[in-house]
Amino acid sequence: MLVNADLGQRAVSFADEAEWAPSPMAGVERRMLERDGDEVARATSVVRYRPGSRFPRHEHALGEEFLVLEGTFEDEQGQYPAGTYVRNPPGSGHAPWSDAGCVLFVKLRQFHPDDRERVVVDTRSAEWFPGIVKGIAVLPLHGFGSERVSLVRWAANTRFMPHVHPGGEEIFVLDGAVEDEEGRYAAGSWLRNPPGSQHMPFSLEGCLLYVKIGHLPEVVK
Repeated sequence: MLVNADLGQRAVSFADEAEWAPSPMAGVERRMLERDGDEVARATSVVRYRPGSRFPRHEHALGEEFLVLEGTFEDEQGQYPAGTYVRNPPGSGHAPWSDAGCVLFVKLRQFHPDDRERVVVDTRSAEWFPGIVKGIAVLPLHGFGSERVSLVRWAANTRFMPHVHPGGEEIFVLDGAVEDEEGRYAAGSWLRNPPGSQHMPFSLEGCLLYVKIGHLPEVVK
C-alpha cells in the first residue's frame, strides 16, 4: 500500500478529509497519513482504540514513536495519558491496550538504526522554552543526528520569517490552526514539506503543533 509514500513530494492530509480504516484487530482503526508497505510498513497514522481494545504482542524492528492525543494508552511498561510522548527504539516490543479508549499520533519504522534511546515525556509538566520568534514557545521532545522533534506553541497573530528546511519538515496540528502560502491547516491536519522546501508560516488564531525537522532524505535530482 502506498499513501503519500514519495518523501520527495509535499503531502497534506486535511482534518476534514479524514477517513478511518479498520486494522487487523477489532476495535482499532487507523487514519493513514503516509504509508509505504502493507501491515509491516513505514507509516504515519492517527490510531483510534475503542474502549477495551487490545493489540497482540509485536516487535517494532525499526522503532515506534507516538503522542497520545486523547484518553489513556497502556502497555506492560505503564500508562500513557493524553499529552504523553513515547519513543520505543528498534527491537522493542509490547502488547498494548486501552481500557478507556484513546487516540494516538503514531510513526512506525522511521528511526535511525543507531537511535536506541527509549523516551517518555509528559508534555503536561515538561519545560517550555522561548522560540526564536516572539510569540512562539518550544518544548523539545527528542533529537538524534539532524532530526529534531518538538511541540511548538504559537500565540495568535504570530508570523515566522521565510525559511528553508534542508532535511524536510513534518507538522501535525494539535490545536488551533497554522497557515502558509499554500493554505490553512486546522487541528487534526498533517503536512510534510520535502527537503529544500521553503515557506513563511503564520497563525492568526494561535496553534499547538507537533513538529519534526531534519529527518527526510535529500532528493537526488
